[in-house]
Amino acid sequence: MTITEMEIPNAYRIQPERHLDRRGYFFEALREEQLSATIGYPFRLGQVNYSSSRRNTVRGIHGTSLPPGQAKLVTCVRGAVLDVVVDLRIGSPTYGRFEVTHQEADSGTAVYLADGLGHAFLALTDDAIMSYLCSEEFVPGTMIEINPLDPEIGITWSVTKEPIMSDKDAAAPSLAEAAAAGRLPSYDECLTHYAALKASPAPR
Repeated sequence: MTITEMEIPNAYRIQPERHLDRRGYFFEALREEQLSATIGYPFRLGQVNYSSSRRNTVRGIHGTSLPPGQAKLVTCVRGAVLDVVVDLRIGSPTYGRFEVTHQEADSGTAVYLADGLGHAFLALTDDAIMSYLCSEEFVPGTMIEINPLDPEIGITWSVTKEPIMSDKDAAAPSLAEAAAAGRLPSYDECLTHYAALKASPAPR
């Protein structure tokens, strides 16, 4: 597999090598050692989530405050999505910027988001299923929610009608409002967190 860092630091795009024969195909979706070496600290698995979404559904922008944080490896395992990473770290050189990855189940493409980054996606097909491998178990009250239609961020969702969203996402604050309310992590705080993860023992 090929792991490439995005223009947003600490976000990575993972592209597996598919092996095809008359039965179908096979690919390695994750190699823990390779991912850990790339991100610079041990990849830890604390929780696994799945979501199923109708076409034209937008989920996010979601992040998790520090502590405890919750890094994610996200993969579309059925259908197709437009996957978006947003830098929520105040002081980051790419603060407020986003990057898009087109994910289709057959491709095996995945995205790794370190703590401090936000995640959102648009379901391009009905019954689009996303897998989330999370570094920590979710702690209620630590979710960071940013409105995915925030014009300051300016994500081009390319929808032809009003997207389907949860009431919570539709009512979520803008990036500026979340920053003013002290909900967002700082870049320095995240760098300190990454350094602590690097110094921690590898999971067994």
